[in-house]
Amino acid sequence: MAWIMKLRRPRSLGVALGVFMTIGFGLQLLGGPFQRRITGLQLPQSWIPSLRPTIKSCLARQQLVFLKTHKSGSSSVLNLLHRYGDKQGLRFALPTHYQFGYPKLFQASKVKGYHPQSSETQKPFHILCHHMRFNLKEVLRVMPSDSFFFSIVRDPAALARSAFSYYKSTSSAFRKAPSLAAFLANPRAFYRPGARGNHYARNLLWFDFGLPFPPETKTMRMIPHLPRDPNAFQLHTVPSGAGLRPLFQTITTAAANYEQPSSLAFSAFEPPSFIQWGLAWLDSVFDLVMVAEYFDESLVLLADALCWSLDDVVGFMHNAQAGSEQRLSAANKTAGTGEDRQLTARARAWNNLDWALYVHFNRSLWARIEQYGRSRLQRAVAELQARREALAKRCLMGGEALDPKYITDVRLRPFQFGSAKVLGYVLQSGLNQKDQEECERLATPELQYKDKLDAKQFPPTVSRPLRT
Repeated sequence: MAWIMKLRRPRSLGVALGVFMTIGFGLQLLGGPFQRRITGLQLPQSWIPSLRPTIKSCLARQQLVFLKTHKSGSSSVLNLLHRYGDKQGLRFALPTHYQFGYPKLFQASKVKGYHPQSSETQKPFHILCHHMRFNLKEVLRVMPSDSFFFSIVRDPAALARSAFSYYKSTSSAFRKAPSLAAFLANPRAFYRPGARGNHYARNLLWFDFGLPFPPETKTMRMIPHLPRDPNAFQLHTVPSGAGLRPLFQTITTAAANYEQPSSLAFSAFEPPSFIQWGLAWLDSVFDLVMVAEYFDESLVLLADALCWSLDDVVGFMHNAQAGSEQRLSAANKTAGTGEDRQLTARARAWNNLDWALYVHFNRSLWARIEQYGRSRLQRAVAELQARREALAKRCLMGGEALDPKYITDVRLRPFQFGSAKVLGYVLQSGLNQKDQEECERLATPELQYKDKLDAKQFPPTVSRPLRT
């Protein structure tokens, strides 16, 4: 199947693309009407974190494209987009059901209420944010070309743990394996490319971003050579400072730092130039890529880039699996054990495209943090967390997420999928009407909120009774 993507206009305004590249397996880069401008790396001057009302010197961005990646904290981002758009009266590009034909590439025809004849100045949607496999050409049929594009990534080792639990019944590769450790010890024994649901079992982030997978070596000759960066797979060294714990320590390369089997080294899969091309393309498309391991820091940067307030991005965690915090705590305590290091190394090596993608966007996130100012960021993160705690105390029974067996209100009970229970929220009793509405929006799971928005945008028509 031909896979078509387009490069966005470079971040330096006034520079035309004129890039045409064809790869033997059907990849085409298109210019022309799909070229779009983006806002640049400079962060807008916006609010300074404070408990008092602030004066903004920029206009809030309200045309947004969020690529909702799987098992990366994206449901929590979706909730804040739902709440913001709902309160502002914005229109969402909604799927007919709950996803845009996933795992197929996104098609504009899957958007409810989409009219192909709409011009660039008449596109009726403000926010596109539900699950899809990214396809820029089709996205730009629905959304204005100057929309703010963003997404979120997660360490593929942590993502693999979550995905194995959540998609074990969906992926044939996971279903055959008795455990994640057994799967990663010999993934080829379970994994078959193209088998039903197996896109969940390897390089899921790369898949969700809509990037092509490496062709055979003989086909790689048709790709123009890109300059090789000697640090292409060098992990970003996060500056260690008060309040910001580094994600990575000083490391040489992914392959050299961990005890990876030689058969799973980067060089065993594809040349670095192929990965570098994909990452460069993503940089040209996305204005911001958040990192799940630095979720609150990412939210502050998102609010700044959109010229939103902290209240616009504060919220609760959604779609979390029961025991996930305990597993994370246990993993941190045993991070130095050989078994855990081996599992992490194997997960990152098996998902090598995701690992390269994750390292790249971890680096770019910290570049933005340095630009924003680390002291300023620490103050904003502390305020964001304080506001979240205050909301949880005011809104939630027990002040935290609960087992779904305690959630009797179907409007607040999250969809249960996978082997682990998905946690949700119970609201405090006796809330006044204003707090009840705000707390309900904060606690509403993604499927129920999508239905609420759908009913708001497309109210059911009542047929008049026929006269006898």
